[in-house]
Amino acid sequence: MKTKEVVLLKRPIGAPVLTDFGIREADVDGPDDSEVLVRVLWLSVDPYMRGRMSGVKSYIAPFEEDKPLNGGGIGQVIASRVPSLKTGDFVLGNFTWSEYDTIPGSHLQKLDADQAPLSAHLGVLGMPGLTAFVGLRRIGGLKPSDTVFISAAAGAVGSVAGQIAKLSGATVIGSAGSDEKVASILAKGFDRAFNYKKVSVSQALREAAPDGLDLYFDNVGGEHLHGAIAHMANFGRIVMCGAISQYNLTKPAPGPSNLSLVVSRRLTVKGFIVSDHNDLQESFLAEATGWIRHGKLVYDETIRNGLESAPMAFIELLEGANLGKMLVKVAEPV
Repeated sequence: MKTKEVVLLKRPIGAPVLTDFGIREADVDGPDDSEVLVRVLWLSVDPYMRGRMSGVKSYIAPFEEDKPLNGGGIGQVIASRVPSLKTGDFVLGNFTWSEYDTIPGSHLQKLDADQAPLSAHLGVLGMPGLTAFVGLRRIGGLKPSDTVFISAAAGAVGSVAGQIAKLSGATVIGSAGSDEKVASILAKGFDRAFNYKKVSVSQALREAAPDGLDLYFDNVGGEHLHGAIAHMANFGRIVMCGAISQYNLTKPAPGPSNLSLVVSRRLTVKGFIVSDHNDLQESFLAEATGWIRHGKLVYDETIRNGLESAPMAFIELLEGANLGKMLVKVAEPV
């Protein structure tokens, strides 16, 4: 059978543009033994994909030129050679950016459509939610007495991280790039929030946390990281999750000029990759589904419709056009 797919035509230089991507038709095979043919319903659009487009060796293999992109997705089984997966089942996995994909059954997780909306498994109950949970609990050692700063706090990871910190009793400050996003952050229970395009990070933190920050969850890097270091309390912890402000740079950005404070204030700075911590997924889901069921954890989604919209959705994500999780809805269930 035929399927449309999104391919990487050439590696972006600086900010990606539409001509870096293409849409083409390809053949998709039916399932062999232990495989499943899936109709793709949802695709996850994530910042880490920008690094995979650069061809640089990292913790995950880079995308290949003139080959389809791939990432987290949700699909519906339309043919199966796996006894535990039946036609009509909903599954979570790593799919090509396409309408149909053939996947080994061992690479798929069956989903309960009654537990939560399917799309939630790519956002608040998926990798972004687990990233927030791991970063705060395991990497950051979150305590109820902490004053916590979350950058990109209206995004898929940041918004969940801020709410988890609040549910743990912490005082939470968030930054975002528009007044609309600031309002969204405050509506989720953050104690304070600011628009970094209107006020410097350093000034905002000086006013919001006069006694210093105990924990900084960094999704941005750059000026945010510099400002947070300047306002960390003694023995503070910095969790390095991402650096979206630097993903499109064509040459290395200068590092923060105040790193000497890491020594004088005895700070802990630690980066992490969420896939190293999948042992926490079960406990995360148990807590998160309860929070959602009782209205204690809420989430936003920015949805673009149709496979052809995926390249622009990725470009928009890097431009900060999303509120919460950026998703592409490829098809309706059947």
